[in-house]
Amino acid sequence: MATDAGEPLSPKGSPFFFSGCSFRRAGVDGAMIEQTSAYPLVKMRPNKGWRLSQGAPWIFADEIAMDRRTRKLAPGTLVRLAEGEKPLGVAAFNPDSQIAARILDTDPEAVIDGPWLDARLRAALALRERLFDAPFYRLVHAEGDGLPGLVIDRFGDAVVVQPNAAWADRLIPELTDQLIESTNCQVVIVNGAGRARKLEGLEPRFDVVHGSLAGPVEVPMNGALYLADLEGGQKTGLFFDQRPNHAFVAGVANGARVLDVFTHVGGFGLAALARGAAEVMAVDSSAPALALAEEGAQRMGRADRFSTRKSDAFDALAGLAGETFDLVVCDPPAFAPNKKALDAGLRAYEKVARLAAPLVGFGGTLTLCSCSHAAGTEAFHKACVTGIRKAGRAGALIHSGRAGPDHPVHIGLPETGYLKALTFRLS
Repeated sequence: MATDAGEPLSPKGSPFFFSGCSFRRAGVDGAMIEQTSAYPLVKMRPNKGWRLSQGAPWIFADEIAMDRRTRKLAPGTLVRLAEGEKPLGVAAFNPDSQIAARILDTDPEAVIDGPWLDARLRAALALRERLFDAPFYRLVHAEGDGLPGLVIDRFGDAVVVQPNAAWADRLIPELTDQLIESTNCQVVIVNGAGRARKLEGLEPRFDVVHGSLAGPVEVPMNGALYLADLEGGQKTGLFFDQRPNHAFVAGVANGARVLDVFTHVGGFGLAALARGAAEVMAVDSSAPALALAEEGAQRMGRADRFSTRKSDAFDALAGLAGETFDLVVCDPPAFAPNKKALDAGLRAYEKVARLAAPLVGFGGTLTLCSCSHAAGTEAFHKACVTGIRKAGRAGALIHSGRAGPDHPVHIGLPETGYLKALTFRLS
């Protein structure tokens, strides 16, 4: 049996490995028999392995010896990577991507099969079970968990998989099996959308591959109750990365009047409500997201202190001129998703700060966030401070936050520490 592309299928009907790779098949008695042959060999160009020597797991296309055979390898093919005669490990290869190879295992004899996937998933799960007392977290954070290009968020009995690399996209059936085995989840959703997949040459996809959902999932976090739409919401339905920053902001929200801009499904606003905010106004351009935020406030029993405004964020900030809040939070989407967009993105962050700062009462707090990979902490901080000063305000930085520990940063890729959350006390 074969896929449309002609690759051999595993007994469960999915493309486990490809020509020249190792795979597992059922013997006549049902036992698993290891079939081993060499993965295709891909070589790096001379003197191009310095990033790997520093621990980085990515190899770019201009670092690969791209001969005719290599260019014909299917996206997602597992390969043995070498520099000259020196083996570097097993990698996922995609000749159509700028990141041509992603190291999966530094052992050149590794077999990327079900047990290998199971070991990586269980290691990721063990960390989260130490960190959290309830199963609501990012279960797999790509390179940080040794599964490059793969993101998995867990919502109790449901998991949402984002296969942002070709190798992960092709192994969804096997990943599904191992997720069910390791987490006992009842629902597995594949949500493949966004810029990362386009860069891999992958088409958007959405599939409920196991189980079914009855509607949005309740997610308790920082004393608040969020509703995550796993089937129709943004990304995986909720942003777990802001959890510690929600907690910090909520800690100064007791009795405060709060403005939460780019709130999504309640974000900072519901966390502030849970810690005693007197009033929260939540702004977003998505009516469905605001409806979920309102439902969350209602289920928390605090709908009387929560209001929403559907609006473009910049229009809302400008339209609120003259009002004051004790606490203002702006958590926009990535204005600088890549280096080409950096200058424009930094100008947008500066504009947010300039419009938001006048809305903060004397001695109040302003939290400004960026999830842009391309905008480093120093550049983002400078843009925020410039905007605050142009608004005629002064103040001090009282907290600098990042993503939670369920979003581990690969030590060889410090730029994957993408999230910044800066809180200023303004005078």
